[in-house]
Amino acid sequence: MNTNKEDSRQKLSSNTGGVGGGSLTEEIIISGFGGQGVLSMGKILAYSALMEGKEVSWMPAYGPEQRGGTANVTVIVSDERISSPIVSKYDTAIILNQPSLEKFEQSVKPGGTLIYDGYGISAPPTRTDIHIYEINAMDAAAEMGNPKGFNMIVLGALLKVRPIVTLENVIRGLHKTLPERHYDLIPANEAALRKGMEIIGK
Repeated sequence: MNTNKEDSRQKLSSNTGGVGGGSLTEEIIISGFGGQGVLSMGKILAYSALMEGKEVSWMPAYGPEQRGGTANVTVIVSDERISSPIVSKYDTAIILNQPSLEKFEQSVKPGGTLIYDGYGISAPPTRTDIHIYEINAMDAAAEMGNPKGFNMIVLGALLKVRPIVTLENVIRGLHKTLPERHYDLIPANEAALRKGMEIIGK
């Protein structure tokens, strides 16, 4: 598997600025166990931002961590050219297990946002200088009868508290990332996104 950062990065450009002419740069880390849909969540978010004409960097962590350990992906969304996809501090962290919380809680910028799934966290975040949101995505996915919709529920929560892209463009992003034979799953994914937007709490 390729571990070269330059090759594992997807960075695409456009000339369109942000909605309303405001400047936006959002540096996001998504981290959890391999198999939780961490990388696909980041890819869908990246494609959604492209649909809005934004600059995007998508850099996943490849390696043995992905199996049974912590897998993560860094997504940067900006109205301006991205100078580097490698960052050490984040505006937003999406945390899906305890090892990820221990690794990245202190990497959220003061005033930033941390979203975590309560199911995978035994010791909740303690910082008081960031905005912390808990979402019970695992439970909600089970209630919906759609366990694989877990990551879309989490992504919906992000859209609610940090609306850097629109729901409409996330749906368009799903069309870009899913194989055509799986397009029949898009309505269930949209329902999961809406569920996440509905249940996110602070």
